Amino acid sequence: MRRKLLMGNWKMHKTVAEARAFAEALGRMSGRLPADVDLVLCPPYTALHPLRVILPAAVRLGAQNAHEAPHGAFTGEVSVPMLQELGVQYILAGHSERRQMFGDTDERVREKVRAIAEAELIPVLCVGENLEERRSGRTYEVVRRQVDIGLSALGPDAVKTAVVAYEPVWAIGTGQAATAADAQDVIGRIRMWIRDSHGAEAADGVRILYGGSVKPDNIAQFTAQPDIDGALVGGASLDPESFVAMAQAVAQGGA
Repeated sequence: MRRKLLMGNWKMHKTVAEARAFAEALGRMSGRLPADVDLVLCPPYTALHPLRVILPAAVRLGAQNAHEAPHGAFTGEVSVPMLQELGVQYILAGHSERRQMFGDTDERVREKVRAIAEAELIPVLCVGENLEERRSGRTYEVVRRQVDIGLSALGPDAVKTAVVAYEPVWAIGTGQAATAADAQDVIGRIRMWIRDSHGAEAADGVRILYGGSVKPDNIAQFTAQPDIDGALVGGASLDPESFVAMAQAVAQGGA
């Protein structure tokens, strides 16, 4: 039985002081956090250490990106070992903003996934089609390519413990979410493609999330679907009350 997972991606939001205030507020609400849902926050790098100290024990740390090399002359980059030292357990790879704005190719995303898994951390492979690709009927083609290449460096055991996040680019930050049926269709196919490439055990074990304009009032529609194991949430994770409400809705949706 796959445990539900709620991840908050803060992107480039919150100073250290603001992150501390969030964590302190969340601590006061910790009794309302469900025990049967894994909870992860991905703050900016600058807030990782403070949050490690003051987040409630039930909430784990994630990072929004990592360089694929362990060290080197890569100005402005942060490596997997550096993040591991800070207590990070999950790392995003291939978020659409990284792909679109910073040139992360499918092949580079694969190397990031490899580096994260080799450090025995959990890679979160982000995949999804843009609006033009969706309108031209290429959703399956694009998403399958991203999944196949992104996971191609991992064996079945590593895939089983990894996470895939399906985030249609046209739904991220737009207020326009996919329907639960649409999300289930694509995510069900992702699980099928992983079964084809890595076997049934990997496909049955890997957790697949939906992301894209997810909020407290719609998250349960997605996580109630048979192949959707949780959500990767952006703006709605910036408020502690909203984060708790989504965690509760995920727990109820998985009941």
